[in-house]
Amino acid sequence: MRISTKGRYALKIMIDLAQHDDGEYVSLKEIAGRQDISIKYLEAIVGILNKAGFVSSQRGKSGGYRLAMAADKCTVGSILKISEGSLAPVSCLSDEGGCDKAGECVSLPLWRNLDRIVDDYLESVTLKDLLEMSAVDE
Repeated sequence: MRISTKGRYALKIMIDLAQHDDGEYVSLKEIAGRQDISIKYLEAIVGILNKAGFVSSQRGKSGGYRLAMAADKCTVGSILKISEGSLAPVSCLSDEGGCDKAGECVSLPLWRNLDRIVDDYLESVTLKDLLEMSAVDE
């Protein structure tokens, strides 16, 4: 499994918003400056996060984005899934129709278990957890 730039940046945006969660909206320009990501790319990603209900937005001079849920309710897994689509380690697990050879595939249980373990872990880590882990490392 490889997380794309889009997934990593979606997570960076959400972490940045969690770090600056004081009830105020944060502009994309501020996020772009802190995270060294182009505003154009941020716009595309934050649009996905907004549509999925992860962030809320406000237009105008004091507008921007903020978390739409508490940091302890937003999991890394949910952020990556909304930005990446499937996180399955092999395509046969992410394809809607499955695989024609699933009934005879000896390695399929391995991939299903790996997928479950990765999903369980990513769903167990919240934005709040990441902020706390970061604070311990400092």
